[in-house]
Amino acid sequence: MTALSAPADPTAPSLRTLRTDRQGPVLSIELNTPEQGNAVTDTMLDELLAVLDAQDPDIRVVVLGGAGEDFCLGGDRTEFAEQLAEDPTGGGIRVSGAKARRVCEALSANPAVTIARVQGKAIGAGLALALACDLRVGAETATFRLPELALGLPTAWGGLLPRLLNEVGAARVRELVLTCRAFGAAEARELSVLQNVVPEAELDAAVRAWAAPVVRRSATALRVTKHLFNAYANATRLADITSLDAELMASALAAHEYTTGKAARRTGTPF
Repeated sequence: MTALSAPADPTAPSLRTLRTDRQGPVLSIELNTPEQGNAVTDTMLDELLAVLDAQDPDIRVVVLGGAGEDFCLGGDRTEFAEQLAEDPTGGGIRVSGAKARRVCEALSANPAVTIARVQGKAIGAGLALALACDLRVGAETATFRLPELALGLPTAWGGLLPRLLNEVGAARVRELVLTCRAFGAAEARELSVLQNVVPEAELDAAVRAWAAPVVRRSATALRVTKHLFNAYANATRLADITSLDAELMASALAAHEYTTGKAARRTGTPF
């Protein structure tokens, strides 16, 4: 893939955290900070929003992948700490959380079919990004984890929890969230976190096998079908409180910083 400027603004500088590539009606978006495990930062969220908001209506398939060994290691905890240092009330976390929800909604409500291509680790926010896609294929060696509770945080990023409950089921999700244990690709397929598992060398072929019939479909029919899927999924929820995700995360992080900061001052240990 070659780095492109965000389509929304042709004069904008090249994307710093993503690589995009268009082949006819297929748009590939690659998280491209492998040296940081493709951790989700505020800049990455801004760039994802810019690319998705400016998406050409002729696009029928959007493929989301990650460069390097891992799909995405989750949110950037260093950036969280910096945001809290700048605003101890969690204002920066709230802004980032609102962006995260918009990105995941832009994937799930996208008029095109969205495909997650997962290798290596997909942790926390990385799992949320993959789960926001319609179709998800993973390498046999891929692993997944929801570590938020172990970090003293709620599972509240990008509307992840209701999507998990809808796709996987409450009993299984409860166990994964409360234990924070890692699970592999085979179990992910059993849970419907993945719909297909292949050797890593065959990931691109698996994506093409899904994309090939989709690009021949009517754009109108695809768009209406996506609306139907989302409408029926939402109808099973008594209420959608994902708008509170950013507030919950900000409050939890601020409280965590307060308590660990006090402990650090007593013991001399860093945050």
